[in-house]
Amino acid sequence: MERPAGVESDPGTALLELYDAALPEVYGYLLSRCGQRALAEDLTAETFLAAVEAVRRAPPPEIGVAWLVGVARHKLADHWRRAGREERGLRRAYDGRAEVDDPWGGFPDALAARQALAELGAHHRAALTLRYLDGLPVPEVAALLGRTVHATEALLVRARAAFRKAYAGKEEGGG
Repeated sequence: MERPAGVESDPGTALLELYDAALPEVYGYLLSRCGQRALAEDLTAETFLAAVEAVRRAPPPEIGVAWLVGVARHKLADHWRRAGREERGLRRAYDGRAEVDDPWGGFPDALAARQALAELGAHHRAALTLRYLDGLPVPEVAALLGRTVHATEALLVRARAAFRKAYAGKEEGGG
């Protein structure tokens, strides 16, 4: 939110102007990653609430579209972490784990890949999305997921295997 030299503008007004410009980008970023309209809307609202809180600080940070997308990325990672904790709790209650070692190659069909990704647990979806869709390095994925680098690498191995299994089911007409 740039201000002309010597002019003190209301940060709330500037945020409203940024909201109009940034809303489609923030919402689009979230929707493309989570694939759920209601969740993307909720996380978009949380992102802009974080911006409102930020402009109330003295001095307010420089807030732009990139800043908002970064906050949105963190909000999505937080959501996936919470969902992962819930899934682990349910898994412990039912104790139903499946181990997969499925070699796979080739280029995925986009629709089947999206459906396969949607079937994965939140922790696998988060790791794969941050690493391969967002192109983040493993250490940054680890930081966003609150894991060590080694644990994140292991998670990525399991997530890729789960994705391969789900995707193979889509290719064989199972989905």
